[in-house]
Amino acid sequence: MDEQGVRWTSDQVLALAPDGASRTAGSKLGTAGPWSGAGLDGQGAVWGLCKGSGRTPYRTVVDLTGPAYTCSCPSRKFPCKHALGLLLLWSGDTGGARVPAAAEVPDWAEKWLAGRRERTESARAATATTTVDPEAARRRAERRAARITAGAQELEQRLADLLRGGLASAEQAGYGLWEETAARMVDAQAPGLAGRVRELGSIPGSGPGWPVRLLEECALTHLLDRAWLSADRLPGPLAATVRSRVGLTAPSDGAALRDRWLVLAQYDGSDGKLTTRRIWLHGETSGRTHLLLSFGAAGRAPQQAFPVGVVLDAELRPYVGGGGLRAELVEQFAVPASTGVRPRGGTVGAALDAYGLALRDDPWLDAWPVTLAEVVPARAEYGWQLADGRGAEREAVPLTRSAQSQPGLWRLVALSGGGPVTVFGECGHQGFTPLAAWSPDAPGETVPLV
Repeated sequence: MDEQGVRWTSDQVLALAPDGASRTAGSKLGTAGPWSGAGLDGQGAVWGLCKGSGRTPYRTVVDLTGPAYTCSCPSRKFPCKHALGLLLLWSGDTGGARVPAAAEVPDWAEKWLAGRRERTESARAATATTTVDPEAARRRAERRAARITAGAQELEQRLADLLRGGLASAEQAGYGLWEETAARMVDAQAPGLAGRVRELGSIPGSGPGWPVRLLEECALTHLLDRAWLSADRLPGPLAATVRSRVGLTAPSDGAALRDRWLVLAQYDGSDGKLTTRRIWLHGETSGRTHLLLSFGAAGRAPQQAFPVGVVLDAELRPYVGGGGLRAELVEQFAVPASTGVRPRGGTVGAALDAYGLALRDDPWLDAWPVTLAEVVPARAEYGWQLADGRGAEREAVPLTRSAQSQPGLWRLVALSGGGPVTVFGECGHQGFTPLAAWSPDAPGETVPLV
């Protein structure tokens, strides 16, 4: 224990890397050799000078409370390899801590840290004092609703044409027509519908049974269209869910909840235009699981990032709709610290029941966060599955096709060694996607699987 609390492990640091190349380059800079003037204070700041190819060393600062980073190098990656190397140096995971506590912060580091604190306070003040013209907001909402309605009606015609012509025509037409339809949904300011259209376009020719999968997804898209067109007759909570599913941002007006939040998983997805980062958090006291979403331009990682396995002393506020899963980070009260906590978990049957209940409130729910306790990864006739390791009534859930092709599966199999493990992941109609796991031999160590 030191001024920064329990330091992160090298795996937690490298999990912040935006890509494999940054991970490799950052690892090479995690030794004392290229660094000088490194130091840390008691408020979550780490800084250092990293020798590069030029005369002037790169000035690197990390605010661990974010975490947030700055570096004088020209890299557009976030965090850059120098920030990763500095964090590895600070972690001391491979030979003791090498970043000493400092009595004073260098001027060049203090300038950035002070600016960051000022921007944070300004943002809070602006949020507290912002006033919105309700009449102007109402007119904007009406115009956008009209565009979404036109887009939903057009999509209904597209689905009717597809079913009238037969599903076989979807494979012959190719992806171009789907992408054109998705672009029309973007023009209609309905990104949720656009995402579902792109998903439809990826199904034809995707493997055995694709016509069945296409018909299922067409039915769900049709249901969402009809729900939007009849939203004024739906109950309030369901109407809020429909609005969020078509792409309207719901307000985060739930009751704020402060807890110690374990970072269960973090991974990125991209549609070619936008990178979306999903961060799953689990409350140590509340037992609630919430999702943080952040976004970045195509090819660039979002700025919000936390090492998997650390705990945040923070306050979250849930959004309306979508089962109350999504939340925003309101305030963070301490530097993220390593911990030995983990979710309790339950049986496969309990997880499937939870997903089924969630579908009652949100029929378009692709996945529901669950933790499976004492399950064993096993190879079955149709692929890999997770089966209850104990108990008289042993049930199993198949892994999704995408999960069976990822390196995380073999990490999970190696961690299990044929024995029961605890696994957190997303349970959906396509199966289970494992995101993190814990071994009985090291129950406090979160092993990321993505």
